[in-house]
Amino acid sequence: MIRHTLSALLLSAAALGALAAPAMADDAVARGKYLVTVISCGDCHTPGHLLGKPDMARMLGGSEVGFEIPGLGVFHGPNLTPDKDTGLGNWTEDQIVTAIRTGKRPDGRMLAPVMPWMSFASLSDDDAHAIARYLKSLPPVPNKVPGPFSAAEKPTAFVLRVAAPQ
Repeated sequence: MIRHTLSALLLSAAALGALAAPAMADDAVARGKYLVTVISCGDCHTPGHLLGKPDMARMLGGSEVGFEIPGLGVFHGPNLTPDKDTGLGNWTEDQIVTAIRTGKRPDGRMLAPVMPWMSFASLSDDDAHAIARYLKSLPPVPNKVPGPFSAAEKPTAFVLRVAAPQ
């Protein structure tokens, strides 16, 4: 009797664990969506948003508006969707977390200074991974953004200039 009860409890626990794993993953994606919304990633990474007409069908697919930083060049908010050719599709979850927290891309280059990674450096592991899971869960949006452009190059798209006060 005890053996059957113990077996039933173990099977029930295993079944609950199997059911909880997808729910926990869904919770992480929902948390990531919430965080991406609250920290306004879409402002700089959604086509049309900086022009007042966000294209929500291509949400987080990269911006056609660049930020000019004198002496450095022009940088566009890149495609954050999992498109393999123009977005984060070839990045791992850990690589996304590293970029969010340290500003370092998988290839070793630093993200443009306009990306406020320093504000995200102290995100908890759970929150940083939730953001990465959410980004990986999005439908891929093929959208190659212009640039980046060095200070000596002429940008090919609309530019917002970041300038020090005179």
